[in-house]
Amino acid sequence: MTQLETEIYQGQFGEFTITPDDLRGVVIYRAGLMTAALCFAIGVVLVLWQPENPAILPWLTLLYTGFCLALGVSLLMIHIYMVALHRALQTFWAIGAIAAFAIGHFHPEPFALTVYNQPLNILGIGFTFAALTGIFFKEGVCFNRLETKLLTPLVPLLLLGHMFGLLPLGLEQGLLALWAALFLVFAVRKAIQPLPPDIGDKSVFVYLEQQRSAKTEAS
Repeated sequence: MTQLETEIYQGQFGEFTITPDDLRGVVIYRAGLMTAALCFAIGVVLVLWQPENPAILPWLTLLYTGFCLALGVSLLMIHIYMVALHRALQTFWAIGAIAAFAIGHFHPEPFALTVYNQPLNILGIGFTFAALTGIFFKEGVCFNRLETKLLTPLVPLLLLGHMFGLLPLGLEQGLLALWAALFLVFAVRKAIQPLPPDIGDKSVFVYLEQQRSAKTEAS
């Protein structure tokens, strides 16, 4: 047995231990975030570096697919005490992923061009970014991360600003670059953070599960 398996933690509702499965889940969560951040950052570099080059368009589609799938994995593994909130973020991701699939397969233009030239499509794929913003908010509250506190308002500001045509091109590009940089900072800082804090207080999860089971039996 490892030290973490034998170490007993005192939670709000009792004692608990951390298992290898718990640690594996955190590693997968963080790997998903890192993959999503890298895909997003590479896509942003391509867009800002060669915005008029049509050769980057298939790569942007591939990178967005990798970003979306990796984010979905992270949302599957993330530890959130409120089950309803966890399910809501996963539902948002699913709606956004379905919208992206529809845009990519039923519009004649490449995915990135369709979203950029027809901003109302953000109403669909924006659900995925709402789920991402939920992760940023959760991390900001739990770990007091400056970059996530900046990203939480930045993401909706940029998406809604583009959708309603409120932002000049130069400002959009600057905000997009800032988003990619902060997302990478966040992913790197998560990668070097000790694993147990991401697991949280397991006694809270046990308590909430007991409460749900009691309500189910009572009904």
